[in-house]
Amino acid sequence: MTLPRLAEAKRLVVKIGSALLVDRHTGALRADWLESLAADVARIRARGTDVVLVSSGSIALGRGVLGLGLGVLALEQAQAAAAVGQVGLAAAYERVLKPHGITIAQVLVTLEDSADRRRYLNQRATLETLLGFGVVPIVNENDTVATDEIRYGDNDRLAAQVAVTVGADQVVLLSDVDGFYSANPNDDPTARRFELVEKITPAIEAMAGDAGSGLSKGGMKTKLMAAKTATSAGCALCITLGTPDNPLTGLENGAPATWFTAQVDPQAARKRWIGAMKPKGLMRLDAGAAAAMAKGKSLLPAGVTAVEGRFGRGDPVTLTGPDGAVLAIGLSRYTSVEAQAIKGHRSNEIEAILGYPGRAALVHRDDMAI
Repeated sequence: MTLPRLAEAKRLVVKIGSALLVDRHTGALRADWLESLAADVARIRARGTDVVLVSSGSIALGRGVLGLGLGVLALEQAQAAAAVGQVGLAAAYERVLKPHGITIAQVLVTLEDSADRRRYLNQRATLETLLGFGVVPIVNENDTVATDEIRYGDNDRLAAQVAVTVGADQVVLLSDVDGFYSANPNDDPTARRFELVEKITPAIEAMAGDAGSGLSKGGMKTKLMAAKTATSAGCALCITLGTPDNPLTGLENGAPATWFTAQVDPQAARKRWIGAMKPKGLMRLDAGAAAAMAKGKSLLPAGVTAVEGRFGRGDPVTLTGPDGAVLAIGLSRYTSVEAQAIKGHRSNEIEAILGYPGRAALVHRDDMAI
């Protein structure tokens, strides 16, 4: 099998570790390096690729501002450092990307957000909307409140979760190591780097170690976990050395790396996931809505004639035609009570009916398994 190519990515997630952003000796931002990364991002976006950056660094930057040194921080100190550092982190990205005409957005999430369907859908809708506006989201863990993530979390797995959420086809982990090795290359001179991993076997998993750098928490085991998450959802994942300037350009030009190949198409994986869910309700469509949905359109409230069952926002529902034939399973963007109230109405009437603005579609086309 041939190696994936970064130039072929339609939607790319890039993870940046703390040790790349922050000088381990001074605690200062590596500004020149960040400017080179911004140039890479601008060049990739210019060819039509969506880019999401998952960036560590808030605690590392904040601890420098607060003079906390490089030792292990108490939980409350880590949270304080994150709160201080996140401001500087966002400002740094804005400073380097704005000259390229790129608008950024700060998105703070936790790994738990993907487990809660309502929060997952909110996160997905926000990121999709930002990308639609041409914005580059800067995603980080919300370390000021997510205590478990500070103790055990890492942005390798978060990057994989974000890639799954936005349906990315490639994710690149910029790291302090240039790929996945058969053993720790710092300890074993015979360790060899894999260029391509087509399947993560128990033997591959046994090769992963726990070693991480002094500023970051992610070791090779977490990168392997990220690879399993991403590839099973149709997203190829790459581990490459991020320390040189213009690391993404370097990757395109053949810098050492390890690629983990996607096991399925990302959209097919999502549809299969939705299709396997047990519906909690039902929406009956009129003939016009059924025909529009068959052509790949989202389901609007105006096309719904009946709502049955009790379901929450993000729950799976059966979508049927006028004759009761099952057409699809989809994730509802409204509760059953809300859907009952707005069925048969135009989308511009939703706010007047519910008393608050809502989304135009009852079920978005990306959330349907036909």
